[in-house]
Amino acid sequence: MSDDIKENLKQQTIWLRGLYMLMFALFYSITEFVLFAVVVFQFLLILFTGKNNPRLLKLGQSLATYIYQIIQFLTFNSDYQPYPFSAWPKGEPSELKKLKQQ
Repeated sequence: MSDDIKENLKQQTIWLRGLYMLMFALFYSITEFVLFAVVVFQFLLILFTGKNNPRLLKLGQSLATYIYQIIQFLTFNSDYQPYPFSAWPKGEPSELKKLKQQ
C-alpha cells in the first residue's frame, strides 16, 4: 500500500465525514418518505377540494431543499452540513434563486 493511502486511512476527518454521510443517508430516507406523504396528501386535497394547501406547499419546498442539501453533501459537492447542524431550510436552494434572477 502506498504512503498516500495509508495517510488517508489515518485521517480522522475523513472517517468523521463518513459517519456524517451515513447519518445523512438515514435522514434522506426518512425525508423522502415524509415528502411522499406530503405529495399524496396534496394530490388528494386538490382532487377533492380543487385547492392546494399553502402550508403543505411550504413544507414540500423546504423538504425538497433539505433533500437537495443532503445530496450536495453526500456527493461531496458541498461541505455544508444540513439540518440538524444548521438551520432548517426555508424556500428554494440559493443556487436556484440565483438562476431565476438571471
